[in-house]
Amino acid sequence: MKRMVLTRPGEPLALVESEDVAPGPGEIAIDVVACGVCRTDLQIADGDLAAKMLPIVPGHQIAGRVAALGPGVTTFAPGDRVGAGWLASACGTCAFCTSGRENLCERAAFTGWDRDGGYASRAIVRADFAFALPEGFAEVDAAPLLCGGVIGYRSLKRSGAKPGDRVGLWGFGASALLALQIARHWGCRVFVCTRSKDEQARARSMGAEWAGGYDEAPPEPLDASVTFAPVGDVVVAALRATARGGTVAINAIHLDRIPTFSYDLLWWERNLVSVANYTRADAVELLELARTIPIRTHFERHPLADANVALRRLRGGEVDGSAVLVV
Repeated sequence: MKRMVLTRPGEPLALVESEDVAPGPGEIAIDVVACGVCRTDLQIADGDLAAKMLPIVPGHQIAGRVAALGPGVTTFAPGDRVGAGWLASACGTCAFCTSGRENLCERAAFTGWDRDGGYASRAIVRADFAFALPEGFAEVDAAPLLCGGVIGYRSLKRSGAKPGDRVGLWGFGASALLALQIARHWGCRVFVCTRSKDEQARARSMGAEWAGGYDEAPPEPLDASVTFAPVGDVVVAALRATARGGTVAINAIHLDRIPTFSYDLLWWERNLVSVANYTRADAVELLELARTIPIRTHFERHPLADANVALRRLRGGEVDGSAVLVV
């Protein structure tokens, strides 16, 4: 098997060849067809997020086919089309897990951070944290759904967005592009703030009612917003644009800072909430939505050996939609 391995944060990934790894009890081996490249991968590779295991194979938007079953697995069969995402495991017994909030489990483990991920020709994942891929989606199309899609979906839920609401999306990368399609499917009016003129034009072409820069105020107060840019100034701008009783959900695992701001921006029962990971229920719901809408992903392809190129393009803000490694 081929793997792209991070040995030291700040250094390029190295292409390593090794023997195929067999799945253990409760696990499946996936022959990876495609793996999305996420900003979280970049933050781990650059050291913005402290490494939990080194060396590590990054990647947590895995789409492929079941190659082998570990002892005790009955939910999949060889050849099944499956995906795996950021949440690699949870304890299943704590108060968070037993109340439907496994995304907050203190003993949760994460793909590409706590255990090897999908920048490889084969990946080992727990069968109970893998998902059947919807019909009508090739693996390369499904990969971006398994992080950007599902976390965008959870962020919209955390924002309280509902039909008819004025919803703001701050930043318009891969996750926001998918969230816009969900919000429009729900009957929301969508307003997008992003620096890129090209992204503003794309947002309008996909149904956004208005699109402008971070320094521009949306034409109406917003009922709900999701910030995708890992920049605290954007959070404050979103709060400033929010109506009384509205919510700003921060979709970021790493944020540079939140600058000091006037309490007036929170008063009138405005809400500021974070979004941490996702639950398996979120992923199942998102994949069904993706089939129903149907969601369309937009991505650029890179061969596995060019993972460093994809990460460099992501770092430089050059990626058109999502970047997907094709094995």
